[in-house]
Amino acid sequence: MIRLVDFTKQNRLLNKKLIRAIEKVIDNQKYILGPEVEMFEREFAKYCGAKYTVGVGSGSDALLLSLRALGIKSGAEIITVANTFISTVLPILHVGARPILVDADPNTLSMDISLIEKKITARTKVIIPVHLFGLPVDMDPLLRLAKIFNLSIIEDACQAHGAKYKGRTVGSIGDIGCFSFYPSKNLGAFGDAGAVITNKKYIADSVGLLRNVGQKEKNIHSVIGYNSKLDTIQAAILLTKLPYLSRWIKQRRAIASYYTTNLSGLPLVLPSEPDYALASYHLYVIRTKHRDRLKEYLQKHDIARGIHFPIPIHLQPCMRILGYKKGDFPVSEKVSSEVLSLPLYPEMTKREQDTVILHIKKFFKGN
Repeated sequence: MIRLVDFTKQNRLLNKKLIRAIEKVIDNQKYILGPEVEMFEREFAKYCGAKYTVGVGSGSDALLLSLRALGIKSGAEIITVANTFISTVLPILHVGARPILVDADPNTLSMDISLIEKKITARTKVIIPVHLFGLPVDMDPLLRLAKIFNLSIIEDACQAHGAKYKGRTVGSIGDIGCFSFYPSKNLGAFGDAGAVITNKKYIADSVGLLRNVGQKEKNIHSVIGYNSKLDTIQAAILLTKLPYLSRWIKQRRAIASYYTTNLSGLPLVLPSEPDYALASYHLYVIRTKHRDRLKEYLQKHDIARGIHFPIPIHLQPCMRILGYKKGDFPVSEKVSSEVLSLPLYPEMTKREQDTVILHIKKFFKGN
């Protein structure tokens, strides 16, 4: 079986270092906000080219606490994209704001920048671009809009660790960057974990306060906060893995390039990189109108595959409250029926890739 993501070789490579890091935390008995948390925050900020990192419980919490740190309240409008994972949108609702969706760009599958300005109203406070699958959004037009309309930008970089926009690491470009360290991410923990990065001290201080039940001093709670701390064991794991991230991204890019070279000429839409982007390929997502049949064909030949994402935000049952209907975001709806994620992880072998490629070619030869 060729898995969509396989940690076996990576875990074997890092096994001794990871065990030592975990044992050190166990011996020190500082399981919550121990020294490894601060060390990881410092090193991840440096990696991203940002001044501050605040470790939190998940990528979803990173977005939630970022909105709270910006003072977003009931009645505010937050613009984001219909083609994303639901965790981009849930935090908006949790702070009482209203998600205002825009359709996806048919080429990048990220938000269509040309549609944003007409969505801005007096109630708009934030734009949340999503660097989907590890491909950066075109940020310069967003920064111009933010300046004109006095808006904040929160980058949802939960799928884009190490991706670059015009040489800058994503997450460090807007006011705030949010990351998830879910195990399958380019930099993954052994459970849920997340981080907020920023160049603004007041935001870092606010998120730091909010993550720790609103207390700066023990038992003195100055704001209504949350319990969303990056635990020390996860921080130790991430700190151990971080030095390998750049290498892993190079390997991901090489695998993506090999797929693209060998799948060209088939009736597929393959991922592409605009000139401004250096993608980190969290996922390699192809598109075909034969998606469902290809998915079953690969499964029959022991090749795992994923769908990211099968239902756009506005058609999720819990999002009926937003008042959108089928047909409102035609690009997002179309791509949700076409996208298919192929196996991709840094240690994937040429033989494994060739097997995937061979079966995709066989499928189209027989159809």
